[in-house]
Amino acid sequence: MARGGITRDKCNAMIGGVCAGLARHFGWSITGTRVVYVLISILSAAFPGILVYLILWLLIPESD
Repeated sequence: MARGGITRDKCNAMIGGVCAGLARHFGWSITGTRVVYVLISILSAAFPGILVYLILWLLIPESD
């Protein structure tokens, strides 16, 4: 796996570290990323948040 890619952040993980890893990779606030993800999941019928999270959890490797 190439260095510098998106990885799950196990140090700041609440569930699987997906939102924390995305926030770290893009330089966003971890809390803000979680809040936006949950809001989009709740408010959008076209975004199946739990399913997307589970897929990302399986596909994104864990950080060292």
